[in-house]
Amino acid sequence: MYYTHVEDYVESLFLSIGVFYPNQLDAHYIAKKLGVEIVYRDHALRFANEVVLRKGSDEFEWQLFGHEICHYLIHAGCQLNMHPLFIDLQEYQANHFSYHFCVPTFMLRNLENVTVQTTMMNFTVDYDFACRRLEMYKNKFYSQEVYHESHFIGS
Repeated sequence: MYYTHVEDYVESLFLSIGVFYPNQLDAHYIAKKLGVEIVYRDHALRFANEVVLRKGSDEFEWQLFGHEICHYLIHAGCQLNMHPLFIDLQEYQANHFSYHFCVPTFMLRNLENVTVQTTMMNFTVDYDFACRRLEMYKNKFYSQEVYHESHFIGS
């Protein structure tokens, strides 16, 4: 299986801080390992070494943490001074990143029975998030299979 840059990055990040299994995916534990402080306020954002979250269910907070930690790890600068199109790009990237951060491919591939319910239970994500993540995961297999078939048939 081929991995994307995001999948490689997430796996490398988690392995570097000793996170190997879904039951270790805890925002406060990961934040501490990364030197980030989690703060709760009315609006989610990233500021310096703080990730600001809104209170909610465990699933909501974990998914929001996945989004905001992308801004901390990958993005630079303050969005208040950015062109709206660049803000849109960063938000798209953070949304995409959160799926791979909250439900890492290297952990997902080790599950025996990958369903929406097992994804929700193992990774503390809500139904819609689990559905979208599994769609991404299955599309990855399909696209790689199609690439290999067309690559070898054309040879």
